[in-house]
This record gives sequence, C-alpha cells and structure tokens, in this order.
Amino acid sequence: MTRILIVKTSSMGDVVHALPAVSDMQRALPGLQVDWLVEAPFAAIPRLHAGVARVLPLAWRKWRKQLLAPDTRSAIAALRAELKREPYDLVLDLQGLLKSVLWGLQARGPLVGYDRASIREPAAALFYRHTAAVARNLQAVERNRRLAAAHLGYAMPATPPDFGITPPAGSWAAPAPSAALIPCASRPEKLWPEAHWIAVGQRLQAAGLTPVLVWGSDDERARAERIAAGCSGVVPPFLSVADMAAVLGQARQIVGLDTGFSHLAAAFGAPTIGIYCDHDPGLAGITGPGPVASLGGKAQVPTLDEVMAQLERHLER
Repeated sequence: MTRILIVKTSSMGDVVHALPAVSDMQRALPGLQVDWLVEAPFAAIPRLHAGVARVLPLAWRKWRKQLLAPDTRSAIAALRAELKREPYDLVLDLQGLLKSVLWGLQARGPLVGYDRASIREPAAALFYRHTAAVARNLQAVERNRRLAAAHLGYAMPATPPDFGITPPAGSWAAPAPSAALIPCASRPEKLWPEAHWIAVGQRLQAAGLTPVLVWGSDDERARAERIAAGCSGVVPPFLSVADMAAVLGQARQIVGLDTGFSHLAAAFGAPTIGIYCDHDPGLAGITGPGPVASLGGKAQVPTLDEVMAQLERHLER
C-alpha cells in the first residue's frame, strides 16, 4: 500500500482528533503517502502534520447553498477532477456520514469505513467496499486510530496518541509569555459568564502570563474586548486558523470553551482546561499530550471555583 486518502471534512475538533491516526499510519507503513480531504476553513490543520502529503480543500458548506450557480459547479468539477487524478490504494472515511461518503466515492480507490453498528449514520456503511467494527463507547481519537489500523492492516498501537503537529510561524505574535482564553462559542448556551473569564484572566496575569482573547466574529470580538478590559488582556486582530494555531502553540496555558481551537491547543501539548456548559464532554473531551481537563457537562455549568482549582493545579507544575 502506497497511497491513501483520508476523508475527514469537519468540524475543527473532529479534524484534530483524526491527526494521531496519521502518525500511526506513518510508523506502521513507512513511505505511505497520505492525502486529506477537508473543509476549506480547516485545511490548515492537516497541513500542520508532516505525514500529510497533500490537502484537498472542500467547500461543501458553501456549495450546498448554491448548487446551481456556475461558480459552484465549476469548483465541484475541479475538485472531482483532482480526486480522480491519481488512484488511491484506499479511501478511508473517518467521518462516517452520507456527505463524506458522497465525496469519498468521487476518488479513484476503494472506499472503506465503519460498519453499521459502529457508525453515526448507518446508511453510509452501505457504500463501503469493506467495513470494520469499532466500539462506539471509545474516545474519538481512539476510534479514529482503531479504524485506520483495521483497514490498513497493522496492530493498534499501545502508545499514547501522537498528534504529530508543531506550531507554525504566524503573522501576529502575542506578548510572551502568554496564555490563551477562548470565551466565544457558536451558541449562547455554550457561553460561560464574562465575570468568570475576567477572574481567570486576572489570575493568569498574577502568574506572569498575558491573557490573549480568541475571537472569530464581530460579536465575539466585542465579548473578547470586554473580558480583556477587565484583566489587562490582549485582543489580537482577526487571524486565520493557521495564524491562530501559531498563537495557541506558543501559549503556556489554555482555558477555553468546547471549541475546535481548545482541542487544537491541547494537541500542541499546552496545559488546557475545557469548559463545557451545554453538553457532556463524554467521548470528545479535551485530549492531548499535556495536562488536560474537561469540566462541566449538560446542565452542569462549571463553577468559577472548579475552574480556578484546576488552573492552580496547572500553574503549580
């Protein structure tokens, strides 16, 4: 086996959780070429892994809103041609959805994935050339690793997950030493009180770390600026995913909501605290080679005392 295509298109945290499978593949099968099909906003993440040869950006979230537009049809045709340009020995669907099957079938190679009992959308399993059983009660990183091992024919490694990424050089540098606060989320139910964030930021300042407030939209920037004003923090300009990865990779401590950036920070090895206000961390909690903690759950908003106690444990290291 010499060439495979990974299909793991979204979301950011899910893409991060698939990275250790690439590290496993490269160790088990030296010389293997690994390409990756991913939604364009997250393409910077697989590019951080030295074991990924080629990243194929997909804009399905954008295209599906205007499928008949000439620009959309042209872009889809170009991606299909790229997927069919060279044959793959295997097309590995780590997503397990009908939309990932749709795109996996565009590549030249046998599409493989989870069996019906293991998959999120059982109908997707009907389109795989081969399937593998992977217990659904395993953490997301381990599920990816086990599916890859089953289809590529090597034993599941007993070693801890290796995310295989290093921080890139960015266009904006935070004041050093720094910590990153990620207080913004896509839904209001996931938010944690601003006064709590300010208290955390003040504690980080007392520890000699400049809080950097992560944001991505105008509303999020306003929230970040309010928090920064209360803890002498810094609000960066709008940053791409790659530039934000550089900021997170240099931070000495991360405290963030359940967002893709929190998972990416943990993958770099930074001490990371994930705050869950709307759902249980369950099988997709914060994971990484450094100290990590996932606090809270469904209808269990973590208290400031709980977060501060965990932060003290990290700062004492």
